[in-house]
Amino acid sequence: MTDDTHSARPSPESRRQQILDAACERVRQSGFHGASMADIAKAAGLSVGHIYRYFENKEAIIAAIVAQDLAEMRDKFDEMESGPGTLLDALEEHLPDGIAKCFDPRRAALAIEVVAEAARNPKVAAIVRAADEQERALAKTMMERNRKPEWSDAEFQARCEVIGLIFDGLLMRGVNHPDLDRTALTDVLRSTMRHLLT
Repeated sequence: MTDDTHSARPSPESRRQQILDAACERVRQSGFHGASMADIAKAAGLSVGHIYRYFENKEAIIAAIVAQDLAEMRDKFDEMESGPGTLLDALEEHLPDGIAKCFDPRRAALAIEVVAEAARNPKVAAIVRAADEQERALAKTMMERNRKPEWSDAEFQARCEVIGLIFDGLLMRGVNHPDLDRTALTDVLRSTMRHLLT
């Protein structure tokens, strides 16, 4: 007779993910200030002690949430860079998916809570700014392929920044105006991307 106890036990990775999923849900509902470690533990179906085995504090949970988002973005950039055609072709192809993600109310609520906490908490601000620096570096590397020789460094940086602020702003528009015409928005953003990259 074999002992299946160990094979049924969740791996550390799946346990971490269980905690992160619970934390995300509690943060969406109550914000970071309102989501205590006890609340997160309850939502995860674990003890508070269990949570502290995986995460030192709430800032560590935020860092893991931000890292997940960054990993997803890195995968998307890799997919876009490895595809056929130009960067502009890839951006235009992935634009509807990017808009849909920004208008996902669960995703938007979490992203806005992270930024709001960063505005109050210097430790979270450092986490968010470090992730933003990595995102900008990834985007800059990808956009170098379309860089025009007449663009100064300052202009190139500004064009990269405008693309970033478009997607950051879409998160807010998804909250403030969720019913806008996304087809028309996609068409206008395609034109905007062409202007920024050519």
